[in-house]
Amino acid sequence: MYGMTSAISDALPTDIDIQLTKSLDDALSKEKVITTDEDLSQRLEVLSMLNNLAKEWIREVSMERNLPEITAENVGGLVCTFGSYRLGVYHKGADIDAIVIVPRHITRTDYFATFYNKLKENPSIKNVRAVEEAFVPVIKMIIQGIEIDMLFARLALKEVHEDTDLQQDDLLRNLNPKCVRSLNGCRVTDSILRLVPNRESFKKTLIAIKLWAKRHRVYSNALGYLGGVSWAMLVARVCQLYPNAAPATLIHKFFLIFSKWQWPQPVLLKPSYFMDLGYPVWDPRVNMADRNHVMPIITPVYPQQNSTFNVSHSTLAIIQDEFKTSLDIMGEILTGESSWSKIFQPSKFFTKYRYFLAITVFANCDEELLEWRGLVESRLRFLPTSLEEIECVQRSHLNPDQFVLPYEKSQGRPSSVWFVGLEISKSNGTVVQLDFSTHIRDFCLLVKSRAHAIFKDGMDIQVNHLKRKDLKDYVPDELKKEKAIPNTVGSKIIARLSTEGRHSISELEKESQKSPTSRKRSIEDETDDNVIKKSLSLNEEIFVLGSVESHRSPSSENKSNNLVNTLLSTPKENHSVSTENETKENINVVKESLLLTDAKHSTIESGNSLTSPLSNKCCADDESDENDQKKLRLLHPTVA
Repeated sequence: MYGMTSAISDALPTDIDIQLTKSLDDALSKEKVITTDEDLSQRLEVLSMLNNLAKEWIREVSMERNLPEITAENVGGLVCTFGSYRLGVYHKGADIDAIVIVPRHITRTDYFATFYNKLKENPSIKNVRAVEEAFVPVIKMIIQGIEIDMLFARLALKEVHEDTDLQQDDLLRNLNPKCVRSLNGCRVTDSILRLVPNRESFKKTLIAIKLWAKRHRVYSNALGYLGGVSWAMLVARVCQLYPNAAPATLIHKFFLIFSKWQWPQPVLLKPSYFMDLGYPVWDPRVNMADRNHVMPIITPVYPQQNSTFNVSHSTLAIIQDEFKTSLDIMGEILTGESSWSKIFQPSKFFTKYRYFLAITVFANCDEELLEWRGLVESRLRFLPTSLEEIECVQRSHLNPDQFVLPYEKSQGRPSSVWFVGLEISKSNGTVVQLDFSTHIRDFCLLVKSRAHAIFKDGMDIQVNHLKRKDLKDYVPDELKKEKAIPNTVGSKIIARLSTEGRHSISELEKESQKSPTSRKRSIEDETDDNVIKKSLSLNEEIFVLGSVESHRSPSSENKSNNLVNTLLSTPKENHSVSTENETKENINVVKESLLLTDAKHSTIESGNSLTSPLSNKCCADDESDENDQKKLRLLHPTVA
């Protein structure tokens, strides 16, 4: 058994699944996210150079510590990779996450002093910058056009050999917490690979999901969305539940399960375990702060941590909206109505909202801009959360993509700009004055309070209010791209959004009267909607996701009000609910799911919402904003 529970389905891929996976391969090849031999060779060359530099530096520091020369030659040291490169899901242009692991006589001070200087002096390495005060301290650099994030960890060992097993928990004994957090990058990545039943299916599915997340603008740990390791753990959990499924099926199940997941129930790949080493672990029974996490995805190694502690209620809602929309698109792909390119097309942002904030940073040169931009980005997630405290602001949507100002706007100065889309509630004909000045001033002061170590003359930050019609002066190319994207969304989401309230039985009956293929898909999705997510219990040590696999039922033409009786039938009477290998416990979980209310399983968006996909039809009439009765007043502070 892989993971917290037994598999939902051990079914092997059908011919249709295999064909869909082949078409997925073609789509990913067109998107150029598949690794090439040339790119692999370049990365191996870069890592080899870093490994030689690190070992040379360790030897030099060892000699300075008056160790005998022969001892200095044999103390060892490692450069290990983790993240997307270690998982095998990187592509051209992706960065490399690495860590230098050293014996006990090498200190963190040495790393950020002598090793940093060694990197700076190397002509092959560009844009070397240290972020020593970060939660996980790092040195960033660019080698041969590849961005490198290099961490540091010091083991309590005299020597660190090539065969050191980093999965041993005892290695963490008596280590600095920063070293433990750095080591967890490698430990988590290796553990994920060990916990998935089929690595190749996992990798291909993860490549597709990461591409989807970037195109749908929900990929950024720093800005309150999900980072690479979080997406990897979500995909790994789906692979555990469907160990023999093809990647095309796994992608569908991914959106199905996590569009219905009852957050903040945590996602775990294995049961938590305790080690008496004194490091804090994620445990909402003990830690009050952990109870405030809205989308916990827990790392599978000690000390267990929540990889998504930056996610807010606002960003969770945005991610869930994308899950639901993509689930409907997957329905079209599985029935042949659409191709894979539809799910990978960028989501709309600039044509989705009417009002925006533009957060722009300036510096005197590109190197200074890298440092300044990184600092502002690390604090940027607090601004949308602050703005949503204003009564009239229903949603504050931060776009994680960075843009460069046109020359006319930047006046030739190096710059980067982020955009926040604002959904403002209707004023019923009254004048609404929105004063963002206090929130923006607090944000700028927060940034400035963290900038004392790197701040230089010429580093500025500006926050401006824009209407949609003003965007043509900032991101004209993006506007053109979004207007070229079709407004259509999944056929079922249109049906769901066309009516307010719950998804009623009558709506399912109407949908079942379509083509035979659509009827089968309706019954299958309705059954899959009963995937159970047991609530997080503060009195239990193990959290369990109870789930139900659905297959197409031969009685798919029955009325939806007979679905409950079908689900409660025995395995022999209804093979669409349970396979021969399912336990009685899973059947009981199904029965339990039927007692849950519809409100617990679905969130219906209003068709009048500016964030609704149906509101795209209104995007073109914002040129009439001149007569808008809303008055927005804003302060434009500059950090000096």
